[in-house]
Amino acid sequence: MTQFKEDVSIYKIISILGGCFQNRAIVNLAKHTPSDRMLVVKRYQLEKIRDSNCLDLVEREIILTRQLQHPNIISLHTAFVYGPEIFVISPLQAYGSCKSLLNSNFNEGLPELAVILILRDVTEGLNYLHKTGYIHRAIRASHILISAKGKACLSGLRYACSIVNNGKWQKAIHSFPLTTQSNLNWLSPELLEQNLKGYNEKSDIYSLGMVCCELANGREPFAEYDSTLMLVEKVRGCAPSLLDRSTLFSNSEDRECQGDCDVPVSWSKRRFNSYLHEFCYICLERESSIRPTAAQLLSHPVFKLIKKGPSLPELLKPALPLSDKVAFNGEEVANMDQIEKFADMDMSLYDWDFSMNQND
Repeated sequence: MTQFKEDVSIYKIISILGGCFQNRAIVNLAKHTPSDRMLVVKRYQLEKIRDSNCLDLVEREIILTRQLQHPNIISLHTAFVYGPEIFVISPLQAYGSCKSLLNSNFNEGLPELAVILILRDVTEGLNYLHKTGYIHRAIRASHILISAKGKACLSGLRYACSIVNNGKWQKAIHSFPLTTQSNLNWLSPELLEQNLKGYNEKSDIYSLGMVCCELANGREPFAEYDSTLMLVEKVRGCAPSLLDRSTLFSNSEDRECQGDCDVPVSWSKRRFNSYLHEFCYICLERESSIRPTAAQLLSHPVFKLIKKGPSLPELLKPALPLSDKVAFNGEEVANMDQIEKFADMDMSLYDWDFSMNQND
């Protein structure tokens, strides 16, 4: 069994993949030299997350990720502090996030079967998460990662919260995540309202419906709305829909909820299966009590459409999975030089405990 030690020297950085957590962390493609396995090294810069009061979020995410064991939930090999950074070592999800796929190859939306395959995996992950006693609270395309074999898994667990309090399952909770600016467009109306009724795990189901629209339409719902208007629209029941020839010209209000009034030619020519329309619709019900649970969604007939279809990697062509063939470019090399200088600064180590016996 491969051992991933807390030793920075055994992780060879190959390339910079990008940033995450509002650029408070750098994501690298790396190789575990003892095993030659490709993986991802996420490097949180302590100064940035400390200055923005996000230290607790990062620590809680690491602890929760270690506790969860499911193929559709992101896992990690190890985490440790080295100099001014927290290193989080995770398996490589070779296709990256769904958001990056939309940006690079599928500006007008993923193929229908690809959307359904991803939704099935995300729903499986949500079902496990909810049964374990957690609400994700940040379901969005950028938090859905795709492996080389086409398995989708959920990340972004720093925003998750427990449904269980003092050993008792809560019918509703009232805590509002403090750092949700980047997630607002996907959050349910009952979570955003912050009223006495509170919210439960079905708020994630609403977000799943938003992701369904995001993946199929290629763009973020409510993208051009300011936060106040977006909240007002959600509270009054405005929800986006899948845009095809059956919806484009029948309901202009729904199209406006996408945050973009430009209509690509491909939208007017395509027609999504009625089961996918229904799946999206029931997830986006205004009243949470009407929405199905994740377990109920898994028996939805939309998932029968993928039984004999092509695999997700086939559907994602021409996108290619990452490998150690990824080359540096000049900008990345310059950035790496700065990062290495930063990492070599003489700073005291932080005493962090990433064990699983901490209280949530």
